[in-house]
Amino acid sequence: MDKLLEFGRRAMFYVRVLSGYEERRIKSFRMQLEKRLQQAEERKVSLRKVPEQVILSEVRHMVEEMQNLNKQLEETEAAIEDYFKPLDKQAETIMKVQLEGEERMVKEMMKAMQEQVLLEKEKSEKEASGEKSATADTGVDHQGQVPSKIEMKV
Repeated sequence: MDKLLEFGRRAMFYVRVLSGYEERRIKSFRMQLEKRLQQAEERKVSLRKVPEQVILSEVRHMVEEMQNLNKQLEETEAAIEDYFKPLDKQAETIMKVQLEGEERMVKEMMKAMQEQVLLEKEKSEKEASGEKSATADTGVDHQGQVPSKIEMKV
């Protein structure tokens, strides 16, 4: 019985081959395989592109975030500058007052030094003329006071 079945199968195969059915079936199977391979290649290429697209989108996202942060930073700096403008003006006026005070002190010191120089000059002229040789030896002037030198450190 097995031989009869085997013979029938072979006969049907020959009939299919002779009629072209088997050839068409093989061609359609081959075309299906080629189509599947092509789809697989397309998926493979698209999967390769996906990481690149993901990376590019992440980079774009990061750039946008950095731009937003820069804008926020600039706005914050502007707000800080606006906030401190009155303080800066006050500090500037305080510094001007201090500088003016220092200039006045320097002028006063210069006057005092000039007066001291004039006094010393007068004293040396008097000593040179010999009017007060006794007071020069004792170190006491005509009013009975010890002369003092003014030293200014600037």
